[in-house]
Amino acid sequence: MTENGMGHFAGKHPPGHKAEPRVIDAVEQRAKGRELSCAAAFRIAGDLKARPGEVGLAVDLLDMRLAKCQMGLFGYRPEKRVVKPAESVSEEMEKAIQAALVNQRLPCRAAWDIAERFSIPKMKVAAACEALDVKISSCQLGAF
Repeated sequence: MTENGMGHFAGKHPPGHKAEPRVIDAVEQRAKGRELSCAAAFRIAGDLKARPGEVGLAVDLLDMRLAKCQMGLFGYRPEKRVVKPAESVSEEMEKAIQAALVNQRLPCRAAWDIAERFSIPKMKVAAACEALDVKISSCQLGAF
């Protein structure tokens, strides 16, 4: 970390790894300070018909932070993560989560798919995972 608390996110990638200039431009235009929200990153991906991972790469190469994960897992202040365990999880939801596990973890994309299938906010799927002690993995933007 640097003195101002920013990480060296570009170091996560092999030397010479580059993002598309149009994606870099869009990230620079939509970032607030040195942060880009998860929702803004996905809007960029949709607008440019780019993969979310390409937007995440651009954020990393610009040494910016991703903020306000739509699953509530990272990027909030001051507590960093805001998702809390659900008080209860329906049998149907638990089965959907269990069926989508890869190596005992729920990929972020699968969590989004479950949210869409059940017509619920993404953070409710994350809350169910918290209650079931299931970790979410493979952030579509590459944050984790």
